[in-house]
Amino acid sequence: MTVAPLRLRLDAEALADNWRALDRLSGAAQCGAAVKADGYGLGAAQVVARLATAGCRQFYVATWAEAADLPPFGLPVSVLHGVREEDMAAALAGPARPVLSTATQVARWKAAGGGPCDVMVDTGMNRLGVAPDEVREGLLDGLTIDTLMSHLACADEDAAMNRRQRDLFAAVAGAVTATRRSLANSAGVALGSDYRFDLTRPGLALYGGVPRAELAGVIRPVVRPAAQVLQRRRVRAGETVGYNATWTAPADTEVAILNIGYADGYFRGFSDRGQAWAGDARLPVIGRVSMDLVAVDVSAAPELTEGEGVAIDLDLPAAAAASGMSQYELLTSLGQRYDRVWI
Repeated sequence: MTVAPLRLRLDAEALADNWRALDRLSGAAQCGAAVKADGYGLGAAQVVARLATAGCRQFYVATWAEAADLPPFGLPVSVLHGVREEDMAAALAGPARPVLSTATQVARWKAAGGGPCDVMVDTGMNRLGVAPDEVREGLLDGLTIDTLMSHLACADEDAAMNRRQRDLFAAVAGAVTATRRSLANSAGVALGSDYRFDLTRPGLALYGGVPRAELAGVIRPVVRPAAQVLQRRRVRAGETVGYNATWTAPADTEVAILNIGYADGYFRGFSDRGQAWAGDARLPVIGRVSMDLVAVDVSAAPELTEGEGVAIDLDLPAAAAASGMSQYELLTSLGQRYDRVWI
């Protein structure tokens, strides 16, 4: 059996604690979990199992294929992309519910005699969702709606649009018969009780992302990549490292080449900005990140040798600031060459 040279150390306790923290912040509202994009890159089946044990009772995926990939676990799953004609057989067979977001989807679901569903209302993001005017005109009449929802466009900012969306959603929800109302994502949970309604739908924060300052110190890191040293070498003063010779050694420098790169989701934005760790020794990234190799200065780790592992710093807020990528991109771009190990 081949041993993967890259590892993602995934902290199950931190994942569960993050959900519990968001559940507490949700107050009287139920706290669900977005597990789309294969659990934000961690492995949806493993994430769902751990969050269900922690107490989560509602999950969200993007597509019907994602829903089918989840093992049976007896808890509600909603499919955010709604229901195309090609999805009807799977949707009618259950147990997942569609989140209807267009008049065509609503008509399709009604014509098929579909059962309980969720509905997305657009309150200004202009992404997915039926229009408020369509709702007022009776588009949703006859549906059995479990959750009426909308999505905040600027919840990670103190933007006036947050309140406008919240007020419009409350007005529309007042005209619809639904079991639950849901507006807040991870950042929305931190906006306050006015945004939580009956059900919150965090995603990023479950996995260690911090979309608003109020969540700093509350949310714990979950993902810890580890790479191996493929080669250690001494680069003489004046020599360069990597593509386009962007880094020049100011003095004789001990350098390690690691088996990780942008094909693994460690992006070129980390060139001369990222860092790894060997115990307490900080190892700065030097030169350009390439497809599957990166160089680090290991002068602070004199005992580090070929084949040993180092921890790649992926503290999400800091890594996003360093790389220019969003916290979402950093998580969901983690590739398939990692051995995902839950600890």
